[in-house]
Amino acid sequence: MLRTILCYGGFMGSLIFKMPKKWRMDKLRKTMPPAEFAVLAEKLTGDWAAARMRQTGSRVNVVGLENIPDGAVLFVANHQSNYDIPVFMSYIRKPKGFVAKIETKKVPLLHYWMEFMDCIFIDRNDLRQQAKTIIECIKQLQNGHSMVLFPEGTRSKGGSVGEFKAGSFKLATKSKVPIVPVTVDGTYKIMEANGGRIKPADITITIHPAIPTAELAREEETLLPDKVKEIILSALPKQP
Repeated sequence: MLRTILCYGGFMGSLIFKMPKKWRMDKLRKTMPPAEFAVLAEKLTGDWAAARMRQTGSRVNVVGLENIPDGAVLFVANHQSNYDIPVFMSYIRKPKGFVAKIETKKVPLLHYWMEFMDCIFIDRNDLRQQAKTIIECIKQLQNGHSMVLFPEGTRSKGGSVGEFKAGSFKLATKSKVPIVPVTVDGTYKIMEANGGRIKPADITITIHPAIPTAELAREEETLLPDKVKEIILSALPKQP
């Protein structure tokens, strides 16, 4: 119980404590080249996320970091837990934003930091807004800023991996950036499997070889969601 209190308290307290640093960074953003600022922003937010992960006591094993190419990529991963995001931020140290549900903007303080990281929010109930979001994501990727996508759209909480929504993959095929499939295994054991209480977990993150998208034929684009899902599933324990 003490770990749970420390983790929840540390989450909100650290967001407040680091706000002055964010404000100073916001001023720097106006004068620095975007690529240089992205590196500083990634260090600030990545270090924050690493501290949150240490509080959980979890052990994280990352396989395949060498598979991440230079330049912008679209990371595509299965989604087990709210802790998938701090794991990505802590252990995949490449400037990136997340494609997040619009509901995330209701979390006090958190949305300020997500906007700081150039995250993009999507409203699944508004088709017009979704179209604008896709265009915005494509522009981010074309400008050299990597993004993280969870195409299931919701957490599996350790259950079967859900359907990969085909429309999500337009972000890569339209921007012509590589897709990097990522398998997340075990994050749900930190919180979701315990009714919201925080417990240490053994987590494995598998980064698979990148999939080029610049010259895919139409048929290959159609098969892309199933192909990426199959790759991600290959590093998960077989479901009984």
